[in-house]
Amino acid sequence: MLIRFRVANHRSIRNEHELSLIATEFDEGTARDTGLRHRGREVSLQPVVGVFGANASGKSNLLSAFRFMRDAVGTSFADWAKTPDVVPRQPFKLDSASREETTLFEVDLVLGRDPVRYTYGFELSDERVEAEWLHVYPHGRRNVWFDREAGRSESEGGEFVFRGGGFKGEREALVKLTRPNALFLSVGATLNDPQLSAIHRWFFDTWPMTPERELGDRVAWTRRLLTHPDQAEDYHRWIMRLLQAADLGVSRFDTDPRSGEIRLWHRTPDGGEMPLDFHTEESLGTHAWFAFLGPMLTVLDRGSVLLVDELDSSLHPALAAEVVRVFQDPASNPRGAQLIFTTHDATLLGSAVLDRPLNRDQVWITAKQGLGETELYPLTDAKPRKEESLERGYLRGRYGGVPRFAAGKIVRELSWQESEATA
Repeated sequence: MLIRFRVANHRSIRNEHELSLIATEFDEGTARDTGLRHRGREVSLQPVVGVFGANASGKSNLLSAFRFMRDAVGTSFADWAKTPDVVPRQPFKLDSASREETTLFEVDLVLGRDPVRYTYGFELSDERVEAEWLHVYPHGRRNVWFDREAGRSESEGGEFVFRGGGFKGEREALVKLTRPNALFLSVGATLNDPQLSAIHRWFFDTWPMTPERELGDRVAWTRRLLTHPDQAEDYHRWIMRLLQAADLGVSRFDTDPRSGEIRLWHRTPDGGEMPLDFHTEESLGTHAWFAFLGPMLTVLDRGSVLLVDELDSSLHPALAAEVVRVFQDPASNPRGAQLIFTTHDATLLGSAVLDRPLNRDQVWITAKQGLGETELYPLTDAKPRKEESLERGYLRGRYGGVPRFAAGKIVRELSWQESEATA
């Protein structure tokens, strides 16, 4: 499970910010026990976090940062070799000083049947990996698997420190193969080091998704589950139930014997059924839900993390609320999968129709500051009362993260332009 994610100097995120899933005193019973303890107290984590904020406040950049970290872990050894002495980072652009500063990414994880905390992170410049580290906490005590700092020569992969016997891999061989612009974790996983591969695998069990990208890939993902070598029948049953439960009018689905394409059958007024061509006749909403099922069911099965940008763009508010409840409920999420999403949909904070899918402890806010940089903070900073209407408080700006303009301003701007044109 993800404990926290830390980032600095990526796109609009100029200063260091941390997204934490650790339960606080505001938890309302949704947090899951991890088996870890800190200062004598049990550490519990939230299965769901929603990030709210105005347009261009940096919500998407938070998930972009995680996607960049994931991709760097996966591809720096092979892909970054194509451009020596270059790291494809994206520092904050609106301040020239930020180009000279490093970009930071770090995750805290809890992994294993006997839960152990791992802290992995790195810092990047335009040319190389300036620092990288992996610290592990068996029995609550820090074990430095490796610490890396950039070497003085551009041809050096850096200076490495291995403390104790926690990391048992081929240290010298892996260090020798690590370029200045490649991550040691990527090198180790590529060469099948079992310890580093376990951390690497966590990143690739984690799936960031956006509403406008990869829709076709996610549709194909859902279809692949239907031919899963071990669980095809289970996935077929789950997908069928979820299609029916979404009130899309779908009675069943199968594969067209002529084209091999998925067919969704719909009820007709006379009590019969009629298939619709999935690509040309089904609605965008049906595509979005079908495409969502593959990642969601996979993450639930693996107990990993699903990151969704603009959940409200993919799904109707009532359906989005049900997705939140799926991850909240131990019965539908027994392996402790987590959902992190961005949204504009204030109804998820509670309304007469949706109750309150998200608790106070599960809401984070992004706000744009004076120089265009993103600020990230938990809603609990405002210390909302348990009975407080979070939806009303958010829309009225009590917690920040809403557009700062008066009602009617855009109308007046258009009226002004019209009067100028006719003057």
